[in-house]
Parts: sequence; C-alpha cells; structure tokens
Amino acid sequence: MKNMLLLAVAAAALSHGAVAKDFETAPRDLKLNEIQVLGTHNSYARPVDKRIMAVVDPVIEKMMAQFSANMSEADMARFKEEHPSGMKLSEGLNYDHPDLKTQLDAGLRSLEIDVNPDPKGGHYLDPAGYRLLRSQGVTDLPPHNTTDLDKPGFKVLHVPDIDFRSHCPTLKLCLTQIREWSNANPGHVPVFILLEAKTQGLPVLPQPTPPVPFDAARFAELDQEIIDVLGRERLITPDDVRGNYATLNAAVRAGHWPTLKAARGKIVFLMITATGPAATKAYLDGHPSLKGRVAFLRAEPGEDHAAFLMYDNALVRSEEIKRYVAEGYIVRTRSDIETYEAKANDMTRAKAAFDSGAQVVSTDFFRPGNAYGTDYVVTLPGGGAARCNPLKCPLGQ
Repeated sequence: MKNMLLLAVAAAALSHGAVAKDFETAPRDLKLNEIQVLGTHNSYARPVDKRIMAVVDPVIEKMMAQFSANMSEADMARFKEEHPSGMKLSEGLNYDHPDLKTQLDAGLRSLEIDVNPDPKGGHYLDPAGYRLLRSQGVTDLPPHNTTDLDKPGFKVLHVPDIDFRSHCPTLKLCLTQIREWSNANPGHVPVFILLEAKTQGLPVLPQPTPPVPFDAARFAELDQEIIDVLGRERLITPDDVRGNYATLNAAVRAGHWPTLKAARGKIVFLMITATGPAATKAYLDGHPSLKGRVAFLRAEPGEDHAAFLMYDNALVRSEEIKRYVAEGYIVRTRSDIETYEAKANDMTRAKAAFDSGAQVVSTDFFRPGNAYGTDYVVTLPGGGAARCNPLKCPLGQ
C-alpha cells in the first residue's frame, strides 16, 4: 500500500510538473502585483557580428562625445542613470539568449520583445550591416533568420542594420512560441511581456534602413495581432484591472489586481514606447486610461493610465521602487545594465534589484557562461519561477 501511494504521488508530480515549478506554494490570497519574477532583456536577440561592431563602435563613440557636449545638466544626469558604466555599444550587446521556449522552460517569467512596424513587408529583409560585410568580401556571415520578413507585419529586432538577428523575426512567430509553451504548461505563473515599440534607428552605416513610425492605427493593429495569436481569454488587460474605478491608476492604487490564482496561465503585456511623447500619445488617443487597449503603458506615477513603471537603475532608484510597489504599481528594473555587471562579476545591482521589490527583474545572464568568462549568473532568490514579493513577505516565503 505504501509503495502504491508513493507511485501515485510520483505520477501526480509528473503530471503537474509545470505547476509545481511555478510557485505552487504561493499564499492563496497573493495578488499579481505581489510576486517577483526574473526575465530577460531583448529576449529574442542573437549575437551581433563583431565585424559590424568594429565599424559601428568608433562612429557611435564620436557621436556620443558630440551629443554629451551639448547636453543639459538634467539630461546628462538622466543619461548617466540609464547608462551608468560607460560601456561601448558592442559590450552592451555582448550577451546570447536561447530561444523563447527554452527561457520559459528555465523558469523565466518575463520576456522582452521589440516590435518594428513593416506595413508593406520586406523593409528589414536586407540589413545594411550584412550588405557592407558582403561588399568587403565576407562570406561567413552568421545565419540571419528571414522567416516571413518579406510579409507585412511587425518585425522583431533591436537595431535595424546592426542588431537584427532574432530567434523569432516576426511578432507572430514570437507570440506563437509563447502560446504553444503556455498551452503545454497549464497553470503557469503569468508571463510578463515587455513590448517595446521601436520608433528610432541608428543610421551610422551606408544606406541605412529608416524606421517606420508608430501611430494610433499601427498600435491598433499591434493590439489586434496579439489578440489574434494569443486569444483575449489568455490576456490580463487594463480593462480587467480597472473594473468599475474611474481610472486605471485609481484601481491600481486600491490594489485591484487579480489574484495569482486567477492570473495563472495568463499573459500580461507591459508597453514601452520611445522617450518622446508622440508614441505614448498615439497609444492613449481614443483610449483614456487605456480603455480597450491590450497593454499596460509605461507611465509616471499618478497619471490616469499609470499601472506600470520602469526604473532600470535599482542602485539609484531603490527607494522610489519600494514606495511605488507599496502603492500598488508594477515596476520593472534590471539586475545588470549593458553587461557591465557580468564583466566585473558584480552582484551589487542584482541584489538591489531583488531587494527593491520590483515585480519584474530583467537580466542578460540567467545561466552560466558569458563572453567575459566570469561566474556572473542571476537567479531568482530561492529558485523557481516566482516568489512572494519581498515587500509583501519579508522572510521570502
């Protein structure tokens, strides 16, 4: 009888393995904004060819020197906060992620996807970086996945012409992989997708590819594509959180997030737009407090649509993050910025990020082995796919 019981328990553990990994012991009343997860930055990206960076680095360094000389004191302070370590662009891109399903299988519950509009198709099919290398006689170019790049739709890449290699070059492909993984892992901790609407390029190579701007119509297409691939029932949207409150911000500050139990198996989109106000306005126009929108838009505390905040530098913004998490906001921060921490093998920022209570902590180094040969690896304290937020559970239950 005892052996039969053990076999039954083992079978149950195998059949519910995904749920067991996904924070099965969470307090029953824990809410979506009261957990903490680890994710990756530019999750789709594959390494950039070093020969492209050998051309680009000196140009960028010269441009930055000129740019810095004309910065105001306030702009310089902001720039140093966002780029604290003075790393070259090639160093900032010195990471290597596996495909999205592998990351999710490893327990990551946040992914970052950059989307670039391509309404006609083919806009990003022939990157200037590879054209330049081919003109120099280079024939051993790293593989460039061009699946469906010739078709209209949103393309997934970091910087046109330079950092364009992607595990899933279209948004549909990325979302399809996430949907398939979600279907295979019912009951998983909700996955936070940081969706960056790219509106700027880096025109430093000959015949650069111009960026295609976002407008309200393209944002509507983006929302619809997410719904078409994932299904509305799989999403947690601003409408779900706002409920009967006058604004999304009022709902958030009242703690009107769903419970973790209700959110299992769901996807949450957190939208980042360009630093200028145009793209933000385009996502909000006609959608006050994000009514009818799919994603929670990056905001400043107190704005009507504010639910999601982003403070990447936890060493500078630790107290603000703690305060705003306590007020009900969801915050993203980073454990490493532009690969400096991996190079220096320095866990200081990672510790500050986790201790801050930010619900989403992003890293470029969730597994052993990096280009610098250091031991730097970031894992969620206590392991697993999620933990009770340290501001909610100080002892880390």
